[in-house]
Amino acid sequence: MPPRHRDRSPPPHPTVVRVYTVCDESRYLIVRNVPALGCGDDLFKLFASYGDVEECKAMDAEDCEQFTDVYWIKFRLVSNARFAKRKLDESIFLGNPLQVSYAPHFETVSDTKDKLEGRKKEVLARLNPGKGPKVHNGRTSSQASLLASQIDHVSQHINSNQSWDSGESQSIHQIGDPPITRVSSDQVC
Repeated sequence: MPPRHRDRSPPPHPTVVRVYTVCDESRYLIVRNVPALGCGDDLFKLFASYGDVEECKAMDAEDCEQFTDVYWIKFRLVSNARFAKRKLDESIFLGNPLQVSYAPHFETVSDTKDKLEGRKKEVLARLNPGKGPKVHNGRTSSQASLLASQIDHVSQHINSNQSWDSGESQSIHQIGDPPITRVSSDQVC
């Protein structure tokens, strides 16, 4: 029997974990490394198998590798885009590994507001599945209420009439604001 130290081999690829916040995620996706074979309809069908796709367009102005295209995909729901990204990023499509990334910079203010409201409902459902002061994994309904008020606070800032100068974002955090808690979309409560 060989010594135990020879049994351990390093993993073939290092594992990298990327955590996305609700602000990083989007119903808009950018898909890179698509073979330039006029396969937009096939790509649309592939992504539509993960949810309702509203639009799928080739992005001619984007830089890309030779013989590849870049596509912009708009899902109806953020959850569908999240699922499609998780399943199709690094998957092989017509011989090329797809590179799928979120594109929150295409969102409108109403898209962002809807996304935050949807996330608020998801988190509250996880924290407080029943009515009343039940405890769920160590969290009480009062903690759920605190989280809901923090999400409402962020939504109010989005709805306020703040100016944004030529791409330079102004800080919306003020003294006395409650701290904002980040919750991953894959986190199980």
